[in-house]
Amino acid sequence: MSGIMLGDSRLGSALDRWRNAGKAAIAAAGLVVGLTAAAGQATAAEKFIHAHPMTADHIFHPMSQKFMDKLKELLPGKFEVEYHPGGDLGDWTSLFEQVMRGTIPMSMTYGASEIDGRLDLSFLAFIVDSWASAQKVFGPGGEMAKVFNDIYHERGMELIGIVPADFGGIAIRKGVGKVPTKFPGDAKGIKMRVPPIPIGVKRFEAWGFSPVPMPFAELYTALQLGTVDARSFGPPVEIWQMRDVIETYIWTRDYFEYGFWLANKKWWDKRSAEEQKALRAAADVALQFSWAEGESISKGFLEKVKGAGIKVVELNAEELAAAKKIVYANEWPFMEGKVGKPLIDKLRAIAGVK
Repeated sequence: MSGIMLGDSRLGSALDRWRNAGKAAIAAAGLVVGLTAAAGQATAAEKFIHAHPMTADHIFHPMSQKFMDKLKELLPGKFEVEYHPGGDLGDWTSLFEQVMRGTIPMSMTYGASEIDGRLDLSFLAFIVDSWASAQKVFGPGGEMAKVFNDIYHERGMELIGIVPADFGGIAIRKGVGKVPTKFPGDAKGIKMRVPPIPIGVKRFEAWGFSPVPMPFAELYTALQLGTVDARSFGPPVEIWQMRDVIETYIWTRDYFEYGFWLANKKWWDKRSAEEQKALRAAADVALQFSWAEGESISKGFLEKVKGAGIKVVELNAEELAAAKKIVYANEWPFMEGKVGKPLIDKLRAIAGVK
């Protein structure tokens, strides 16, 4: 601007105006180049997709937000996360497959055991039975995270972390009038809905129930109509959702439900050591939040269940020990036959099973 003012207002001659016009053109060109370079720098952030199948009220959403905020803080301008919640890129199975193929680089989803049967280990009973032991074993740096990461590496994925949901239990429908806590004696004659997976049938058969494999979509109606007497694998939030057909909740804590935060391994391996460190650190912030929040949410829904007039029962020490003994003698050897002794022996060491 000063060159233009000098040429126009003080020098006056055509030659000076021409010279100054040339300077102005050079300056303008420099400004354009500078703006273009700045724009290039602004758009130089690498874009990557992070998706999950759940709605905004699920723990996946605030976790994702915390991850993105922390990543921006740790590596400003380095990454631009294209966030896709709510299943707009597919359901949980589709997202699992897309990460495995590399169609999308990152997702929070669930283990697809139809792709790798070893992922049915996520249903295995009594690896842990409390939030404290669950965080130690499944949380960041936990031994189960290492076990699953080995499996996922073989499928072309990197495990970023395990996302906790809650412990499951047994719910008895209204009108049954039974409270089974001593297995197998108390369970005789009770028709128990189980997920349509072999490990579910095996557990409740060993506990003395009459297992009825059934898709989740049919469960509520089956409880209403009395097709089944009870349901298994039920965390407190689902008991609350079905509260109008349930009279008793036995919180056995045999089953710990969780999801997987996965990245495509080829994409992950292309990241620099600095980038991987920042991605891990940002993810750990979100994961620590999920563990603290998960236990709080669990307690909240358990209180809601009680407030709805549902009788909530927990196994006493003797009953819990008996339930575990049956599981370790039946279900674990069954899974050993499917996934191999070395893997189950690792889990025995983690769970302290002799």
